[in-house]
Amino acid sequence: MRELLPAIDRWRAEKKQVALATVVKLYGSAPLPLGSKMAISSAGEMAGSVSGGCVEAAVVQEGLAILESGRPKLLCYGIADEFAQGVGLACGGTIEVWVEPLDASSTAGANRTDPAVQKKFEEAVRLGRLVALATALTGPATGVRLLLQPGAESTGRLGDAALTEAVQGRAAACLAALQSARVTLQIGTEPAEVFIDVQPPQPRLFIVGAVHIAAALVSFANTLGFQTVVLDSRTAFATPQRSAGAAQLITRWPADVLAEQCLDESSYVVVLTHDEKIDNPALAVALRSPARYIGALGSRRTHAKRVVALHELGFNDADLARIHAPIGLPLAARRPEEIALSIMAEIVAVTNGAGVGK
Repeated sequence: MRELLPAIDRWRAEKKQVALATVVKLYGSAPLPLGSKMAISSAGEMAGSVSGGCVEAAVVQEGLAILESGRPKLLCYGIADEFAQGVGLACGGTIEVWVEPLDASSTAGANRTDPAVQKKFEEAVRLGRLVALATALTGPATGVRLLLQPGAESTGRLGDAALTEAVQGRAAACLAALQSARVTLQIGTEPAEVFIDVQPPQPRLFIVGAVHIAAALVSFANTLGFQTVVLDSRTAFATPQRSAGAAQLITRWPADVLAEQCLDESSYVVVLTHDEKIDNPALAVALRSPARYIGALGSRRTHAKRVVALHELGFNDADLARIHAPIGLPLAARRPEEIALSIMAEIVAVTNGAGVGK
């Protein structure tokens, strides 16, 4: 959603209506992941994607019709007809796409949605806060939405109090995992399907050590949408030239900086200096946080020494198992760029829940 907001803001400023299409279910192979989005203006413009180009034109046409009617709609696209007699996915999978007008007040009938829900959702995304938007796709509350944020009261209601409460419980797990999900809940006699759209803040990658690997790692991470921060107290290493492209270069002790950053589930920490005076205190701060990924450069022998030192600081085996070391996927990497690629590949694997073995 974060990437679509500039286009949405521009269209609204031009007095255009906006519809939003979201991938809410995948069957088999699909070009883009669950939660992928495309915005559609009433002038037929689009931003984002739901299928990498396979069904976008058809979704735009549906979006224009939905803006006319004011009613959201659940669409399904499957395997493409080789004679182009229909619209589908060439990859052989099937996706379901929920298309809704973003002006909540235009939702028709009993399922009229509180406009404050969309407004607060967009505000949270703009401010980089973790947020989830639950939308009823089927059942009596179809089209109604509920906004959920950790540690805050929810906004809106999914029609039935029991359904709202059930979704709040499921959403808490989704927020903790930073993963969107479609759930089916049996409330009374009629099941309801709800899509819980989790929007995490922009992930932050903290790179401890302005070494050669860091430059390539910054480039890969920027491409994947990370905010990159390079930390190194050694001013001979920590130069703008060696950290070109990083959002921030901070020339202080990395452990001190990390302690001030409120590391969370969207934080990733990589230590690269090979200097235990720098690496170990930084790892200690990371281990005391819920950071999603912690990785450390070095051989198995180096890491064994590191483990002993961190044990002496009070960390147990379960704590230390969070450290990915030797860092990166086993690509037989040698050059700095190859090592950076292996690190970024491991970060992607961890983020997507893939098992990573050494």
